Formats: sequence, structure tokens, C-alpha cells
Amino acid sequence: MAGTPAVVMRLVASAFAVAERAGGIARKVMRSGDLGIVEKTGANDLQTLADRLVQKSICASLSQHFPKVTIIGEEDLPAEAVEEELIENGQSEEILQKPCPSEYINIKEEELVVWVDPLDGTKEYTEGLLDHVTVLIGIAYNGKAIAGVINQPFFNYQLGPGTTLGRTLWGMLGLGAFGFELKEVEGGKCIITTTRSHSNKLVADCVQAMEPHDVIKVGGAGNKIIQLVEGKASAYVFASPGCKKWDTCAPEAILHAVGGKLTDMHGRAYKYHADVKHMNSAGVLATLRNHQYYISRVPQSVLDALPSD
Repeated sequence: MAGTPAVVMRLVASAFAVAERAGGIARKVMRSGDLGIVEKTGANDLQTLADRLVQKSICASLSQHFPKVTIIGEEDLPAEAVEEELIENGQSEEILQKPCPSEYINIKEEELVVWVDPLDGTKEYTEGLLDHVTVLIGIAYNGKAIAGVINQPFFNYQLGPGTTLGRTLWGMLGLGAFGFELKEVEGGKCIITTTRSHSNKLVADCVQAMEPHDVIKVGGAGNKIIQLVEGKASAYVFASPGCKKWDTCAPEAILHAVGGKLTDMHGRAYKYHADVKHMNSAGVLATLRNHQYYISRVPQSVLDALPSD
């Protein structure tokens, strides 16, 4: 008879359900017409009511069921009571039925770190570019991103009224990734996805050094990784500080679960321990295939400007 699922499987199953609720909150705030926008450090660094409510929902829901897990969220919010309607107690039965990879069966709650970006692509959310927006919940063990959940609250919104909005993708090392159809870019083309609103000369120089057939500029790290696994882009290139651990933990886990790779511009892995600095100072390079080729194209000027941690 099967016993209780491993802690990490229960955490991923809860994160899935919580991410679905988070997507609903993001849609509800958008429907209300009052986004509650505040500038954090400037016009390109915004926070909305959806950011605040979603983070409260995710952190409160997960900490209620996994009190020993360390949860790190993007938004610096005051400690306050969380409304009951924000709490999600459900779990994905589909995930609970999956076999836990053997190396993770005995992980203890206190050994896990959860990185939360309540609304990745906030600027795009405020501008109505809703397909760029994602909710990111990444799970790390021993400093490594091992599982991730990405909710796209407005998936299919271009199809118009009456369409069911939203989808949730998830993945785990040793299990694979689910909720989408894995594809590679057709014809082996070099298509680069990069930042829409945080570009500079270094970023542009690095993108051009890849000699791309095409360049796609979109918001959100989660969105860019989805482009990689769905065959819309072959590499995500961001040769600049700016991305944080909560931007990359969940997407990295999903990408790695299907054989891809996310590193800094030097090809070094990022660490996701609870006490690491939040900034990914040496940029982000992510690929579904041929990672070493793209690393080899990074100009020396970029490497000099972005020393690894």
C-alpha cells in the first residue's frame, strides 16, 4: 500500500494549487480596473495590488502547511493578517500520484527553500501585454533549483470573450515537465529572446554576437523560458544584472527537467540557498539545446563587465 507522498511532492502539489489561485487573483485585479500601481525604484520597477495579494496568498498558503520551509518572496510586505479568501489548502492530485525521484524522497521540510515571484512581468501587466505575465514558484534543495511551477494567468486572452483563461506548467528534476508540449525551434534557427524594457549596450552587443536569425523582445523571465520549451526561441540572453533568484528558480527547474540549461554568462550555475544574494549579477543565458555553443559566443567585453559571484 502506498504511504504518504514525500514532503517535496506534497510541496510541489500545493504550489501547483496555490499558483492556480494566484492566477485567479491576478485576473480579478485586472477585471476590477484598479491595479493599485506603486513605483518601487522607478518607472520600470513597479508593484501592483496583484503583486501584493498574490505574494500574501502564496506565502501564507504554503507556510500554513509547510511551516519549516524557507519562503523568499520578491515583494517586501509588512507582516499582517491574511484574508481567508487568499488561502489555498488544495493540492494537485495528479502531482501527488507521481513517483518521487529517489534522491529527493528523504528531504526534510527545513531543507527546502521556495523562491516566489508573485507577478513576473509586472510592467507588462500594467500595459496590457498580458501574455508576458507569469506567477513563479521555485523550489530549491542544497542550493539547486529542483522543481518549479509557472502559472500564466492570461494564457489564451487574445482569443477574446468567452475563452477560458490561464494554464499552469510544472516540472521536477528526474520527473520531467508537464502542462505544455515540448518543441524545439524549427530548422535549427538561432532565435534569441531577450529583455523588452531593461536593455543596454552590453545586452544588445551580446545578442548580436549570437548572430541570430531573429530577436524577440518580451517581458518576464518565466515567459522567456516558456518560449524556449515551446520552440519559439532557442536562447534567452540577458547580459546584465537585474534578474533575481525568484525570477529564475522556477523557470530553471522546468527547463532543466527537459534537458535545457540556465547559467550566468560565464556558464556557471546560480545557487538558491536561503542566504544567497538575490541578484543574478552575471546575467542569464538559458537554452533548450546547445548551451555550450551560445556560451562560446559571449563576447569577452561582456564577461569582463559581468564577473561571476
